[in-house]
Amino acid sequence: MVSRFRQFEREVPALNTASLPDLIFTVLFFFMIVTHMRQSDLKVQYRVPQGTELSRLTHKSTAQYVYIGPPSKELQPAMGTETMIQLNDRIVTVDELRELLKQQRQHMSDEDQERMVVSIRADRNTDLGVIADVKQALRDANALKVNYSAVDIDE
Repeated sequence: MVSRFRQFEREVPALNTASLPDLIFTVLFFFMIVTHMRQSDLKVQYRVPQGTELSRLTHKSTAQYVYIGPPSKELQPAMGTETMIQLNDRIVTVDELRELLKQQRQHMSDEDQERMVVSIRADRNTDLGVIADVKQALRDANALKVNYSAVDIDE
């Protein structure tokens, strides 16, 4: 008995890559739109102190930045020249700093609460009493990991 059906050799069709650049740019634009770069508008001016034994901050996503120094040039006519404290984009008092950090810790997951670091970026001429008040507020808010920003002496 002779078979009526022929055996055809089957080939895998070639992959069409014509739409691949469109897909790549679509994904790129998606991430550019969705990604939020965290930047604060500085309302405090500070000159960073110098140090010798410096290390980088590891988990920047859980870092809270506290700026301490005199008000910026734009705010000096209204605010004077007293030392000010800024958390994110707000000028705060020591008591407000304590409460805001407590609130931010409550909104974090347990894992992020353990990794939370407060980075103090103080002007090199800031009175040590203000920094001591800020440190006490951090203790009260249970923000016990503190980082002091500085630049290398060689720079």
